Amino acid sequence: MTETLFNPKTCEFAEFDAETRRLLRATVNWFESRGKQRLLADARDRIWYSEFLDFVKSERVFATFLTPAAEANGDPNKRWDTARIAMMSKILGFYGMQYWYVWQVTILGLGPIWQSPNAEAKARAAALLDSGEIFAFGLSEQAHGADVYSTDMVLEPNSSQARGGARGGFIATGGKYYIGNGNAAAMVSVFGRRADKPIIDSSDFLRKMAEEEYSGYLFFAADSRHKNYKLRKNVIDSQMYVAAFDLDNYPVAAADILHTGRAAFDAAMNTVNVGKFNLGFGAIGACEHAMYESVTHAENRKLFGHRVTEFPQVKSLLVDCYARLLAMKLYSERAIDYMRSADENDRRYLLFNAIEKMSVTRNGQQLFEDLADVIAARGFENDTYFAMALPPMFGLPRLEGTVHVNMALSLKFMPNYMFHPSYAGLAALRYLPGAGVAPKPAVRAVSDALSWTSRRAAKPASRAVPKLKSEFASAAYAPVPVRRDSADDEFLFRQGPSSGLGRIRFEDWRPVFERFAHIPNVAVFLEQAQALQTLLAVATPTAEQQRDVDFLFGIGELFTVIPFAQLILEQAEIEGVDAPVLDQIFDLFVREVSSHAVTLHGKPSASKAQQTRALDLIRRPVADAARFERVLTQVRGLAGAYAMND
Repeated sequence: MTETLFNPKTCEFAEFDAETRRLLRATVNWFESRGKQRLLADARDRIWYSEFLDFVKSERVFATFLTPAAEANGDPNKRWDTARIAMMSKILGFYGMQYWYVWQVTILGLGPIWQSPNAEAKARAAALLDSGEIFAFGLSEQAHGADVYSTDMVLEPNSSQARGGARGGFIATGGKYYIGNGNAAAMVSVFGRRADKPIIDSSDFLRKMAEEEYSGYLFFAADSRHKNYKLRKNVIDSQMYVAAFDLDNYPVAAADILHTGRAAFDAAMNTVNVGKFNLGFGAIGACEHAMYESVTHAENRKLFGHRVTEFPQVKSLLVDCYARLLAMKLYSERAIDYMRSADENDRRYLLFNAIEKMSVTRNGQQLFEDLADVIAARGFENDTYFAMALPPMFGLPRLEGTVHVNMALSLKFMPNYMFHPSYAGLAALRYLPGAGVAPKPAVRAVSDALSWTSRRAAKPASRAVPKLKSEFASAAYAPVPVRRDSADDEFLFRQGPSSGLGRIRFEDWRPVFERFAHIPNVAVFLEQAQALQTLLAVATPTAEQQRDVDFLFGIGELFTVIPFAQLILEQAEIEGVDAPVLDQIFDLFVREVSSHAVTLHGKPSASKAQQTRALDLIRRPVADAARFERVLTQVRGLAGAYAMND
């Protein structure tokens, strides 16, 4: 049950098959037998985790979890199973983000390989995984960051270059930066461009480009142990290795080429789609460990004759942290189902995936900030998990595409998500004189009436209007089941072009909220969501505002919390989560939406109508002292429930 925090000492991993359970338990046992003091000492001394990688090799952990069935050579335990990958991400985050990191960047490094048509490279990668090797993803460069169009990794065609004397291939020269595992990866998936082809002008990247403009770009595999691979340094002060490296006349054979042209760009984006999903689960694991440690400390510490957990401000912080963590867990569990059920006709996972990366990790960062106010100086002491985990928690929202990148991606889905075909009638709002600045009760009454009428008239109308019928069909999906089955998620390596996001349709988001509207703060939140829908209908961002990223982020903060809440309720329905817990989660959401509404109201470029309608989203959550105390009792019950072996 998501309502119960993960306790590695008691978790049975019952939802998985026998071999998965064995490997998850073996991983937990490795950390617990190593002990907290050794774990913290290795982190402080920045000891490369070779002993952990020896364990990974001996148990074939990465090989079993990260080899798709197509490359498994008949091994029934090998498959790419997002559910068990997520659980491993949570376990590794629970014990230390540095251990999660070596796993995470191996996943990223494998992405372009498993998507490649190069059978030889895939067979090589599978064999290397079997032998316990790690992988790396060579996309970033210090000078260019996310601007991959401007890459300075340049490949010169080489008519005499050879692997074993064969003609063809390239000579690669250039540098990469921020490359995890770049010190020891057996295969580094490197993005670069040909010297004999034109480079795309990244200042004009928003325009639609012809396929031939991509022709000079490619992905290839490099070996960090090759003499022409020059490891420069670890760019961070940490146990994990984030490399800067140069390729100096590095020979790239035809057998090393993974993707060319537009396919290289798609491989980069689709790899990030697969890899960034795990950031949220790493954050959840870290937050769960920090929650146990912090509550235990606060419950056992007495000041001025009272336990720290009895101070009013601490009670509020702890209840918010607990609600935030359960929200992260509920959302993430349901997002797994959408990831695993995705196919060419259902790409909704691209929105939920971006939110998993962006919203779950930011909530994790906020949780750590709030817990720091609970445990104060204790959080800096060198014998705590908290002190070790704190810096990485600020990094997670900024990895695999920054918050800004993922917010911009999420906004591409907003029109189709917020305005299901059954809400077509709401478009009339923008034509009503004064709707932008009219009093809130009047606008809400009209909006509710239009929405009610539209939802009930749209389906009958769709039977008579072919275009509307087509719109309804494109937004209809089979129910997404719980996916903890032992299946291979092979679609993730054939996602196809990374374009066409504006054509993805969503089902009506309101029914699940309406099913939970008996919970007071869910009902208040639904009012806020409907007010945002009205704002977007009455005061749609202008073309100029749509180029103002700062303004759009104000809209995005309001929008993304709605799909976040939707999946939380879907998972709550599956698990039967207690109403008081959900009410407390939505108490938090109501306050945060209100805060974002004030921010949008204050944006310099917001129109008068947008300023007015933004204030319609401000609500006071429904307070309930008994509910609060019930949740607080659950939080205080975490004290002493888990402590890592010394």
